[in-house]
This record gives sequence, structure tokens and C-alpha cells, in this order.
Amino acid sequence: MAERSIPLVDHRSIGRVPRVPAAAPPPTGVLLDTRQRPLRDLRISVTDRCNFRCSYCMPKSVFDRDHPFLPHKDLLTFEEITRLAKVFIAHGVQKVRLTGGEPLLRKDLDRLVAMLAGLRTAEGRPLDLTLTTNASLLARKARDLKDAGLQRVTVSLDALDDAVFRRMNDMDFPVADVLAGIEAAQAVGLGPIKVNMVVQRGVNDHEILPMARHFRGSGIVLRFIEYMDVGVTNGWRMDQVLPSAEVLERIGREFPLVPLQANTPGETAERWAYRDGAGEIGLISSVTRAFCRDCNRARLSTEGQLYLCLFASQGHDLRSLLRGNASDEQIAAAIGHIWQQRDDRYSELRGSAQAPERSAKVEMSYIGG
Repeated sequence: MAERSIPLVDHRSIGRVPRVPAAAPPPTGVLLDTRQRPLRDLRISVTDRCNFRCSYCMPKSVFDRDHPFLPHKDLLTFEEITRLAKVFIAHGVQKVRLTGGEPLLRKDLDRLVAMLAGLRTAEGRPLDLTLTTNASLLARKARDLKDAGLQRVTVSLDALDDAVFRRMNDMDFPVADVLAGIEAAQAVGLGPIKVNMVVQRGVNDHEILPMARHFRGSGIVLRFIEYMDVGVTNGWRMDQVLPSAEVLERIGREFPLVPLQANTPGETAERWAYRDGAGEIGLISSVTRAFCRDCNRARLSTEGQLYLCLFASQGHDLRSLLRGNASDEQIAAAIGHIWQQRDDRYSELRGSAQAPERSAKVEMSYIGG
């Protein structure tokens, strides 16, 4: 059988230069899109590189040794990231998540963490500052990140069985090193820690119960994510999606569960607690139970393109404003105009006649999950 060739659209060259409105009111801390969704959560990708090649995110057949990653000069500097974060905060952002690629590959990341930790929300509170990582480098960096002001981490882990995990990361990386990173993060107080497992039917769904057993009673929240059609390189098929309802049923047969209320508006995970008090799990169901109506997240790519949806096909080039001598007021006006026009709800429309054509969706490795 011939190997399938998947074209990769380079989103780094197609971002739109944002329009700066001639007369825009200053930020008020409340910015609403066309569906009355506020801007509250900013995900910042600090690198497009990763040391794993998970098939659902960065398949080795596409992201091979010859893949042209961004040169350092094209990345936003830490000062540029902090400046943009400050503008987003003025519009109401309260949570900043650092992501990638694998964010811990970005040199001196703790310096950026310290810069962001010094910012305050419109209400004068510290940011909710967190990071998503594969934890391969976390054991050696957890203390510096905590000392710099990082509050907590989310770790991507798709299996406990070492053979399954090595096969899924496609770089022969051992699961023991990820578990060591989680332990190090717990030891320095980077918590509460969340562990995200992307579940694929026939690939790792047999690991659901072992994962639940392992993290039950640990203080770590294990979250199960439905395999999503992010980007165009992962070969997504609906028959590989294991609905969250089935995950809930499998766990519930061994460990009875009761529903919990959401912690915050716009929270992506449906929360369930073990009836015996041994902690909780989360279910992220963007395929079978879309949560677009409450989505309050914006995403900033490694080189400064603003994306309004994980399934977007085009970004808005904020770097052109940063490096074109635009003032903070002009950048704030541009961001405000972009968000106010936002109408994204891809997951709600997936598979329907109303669904937009997304043959060139941005890759998750480029803007983070």
C-alpha cells in the first residue's frame, strides 16, 4: 500500500494584517464577540518545535528532519509576548497558558514566566498563569518555573504502558521520564496538576482504566480528550473517536462517579468526581458535545498570529503591528476589532451543511491545544 502524502499548508505566510480602527474606545476589560462571548483566556505558543512526533499532532511523515521550523528571528521575543499579553489583559484576559510545540524547548522560558507573572488583571489580581507540556524536560525545570511564578502545569500523557507510549510519541521516549516530571512538578507545588489523555479508539483506549487507577487519589485531575480533527496532517477519522460518554461508562463501572459543577465559565472539561472522594476526572468532548457557545479563548502563535479558534484556517498578523511601531493603543484597537467580529463555532457545525470549508485548518502543533 502506497504511503499517503499529506500537503502541509504553511500558515506562517498567510496571516492577515489587522486593521487599526481610526477611532476606537480604550479597553474596558469586557470585550464581546458576535455571540456575546467574552475574551478571558489567551494561549501563547512559544515554539513550533517538539521533541515528540505524536501522530495526532506532529506525525513524523510530515514533520520530518527536513521540516523547516521557524528561524529564531521570526519568533516573538519575550518582551513582545509580554507587551501583547498586557494588551490582551486590558481587554479582559485573566488566564494565560504557555504552550507549543513543546514550550520547555524554548530557551530561558522561566524568564518569560517571570515577566508574565508580574502582570495584573484589570481587577488588579495576578494572572492565572499555567503551561501545557509533554513533561519530557519537566523534572529538571519544574523548580525554576515555580520560582519564576508559574502556578500550575497540564501534562499530555496518552498511555501508562511503556510500549504503547513509546509507539504513540514515535520517538521511543519512556513513560517513566514523564512520570518523573509529574512528580517533580508536584514536589515544587505546581498544582493542581492536570493530565490530558487524547483517546483514540483502537490505539490507546485500552489504557483508560489503567490511567484512571494510577491517578485516582493522587490529587491529579485526569482528563480524557476526544480525538479531534485539528489540522490536516493527522489522518483524523470519525470512527477513531471514542465518545466521552463511553469513557464515562467504562470508568463508572469500576469507580462510581457523580457530576460536578464547572469551576469557571467557558471551562472545556465536564467534571466528574469519584463517589468515594478519591478525586475527579474531566471529559473534553469537542466532537460529540461541542462547547463553542462558551468559548472565551484566543490563541497567539509562535511568531505573533492571532487565531480565534483551534480549527481556524487563517490568523491575524499582530507581529506586523509590533514591529511596525504601532502603539499599544493601536494594537488594542486592532485586537478589539478582530474579537468583535468573531463568529467561530466549528465544533457545533462539524458535519452539517452549515460547516465552513476547512481544508486548510491550522495545525495544533503551531498554535497549541
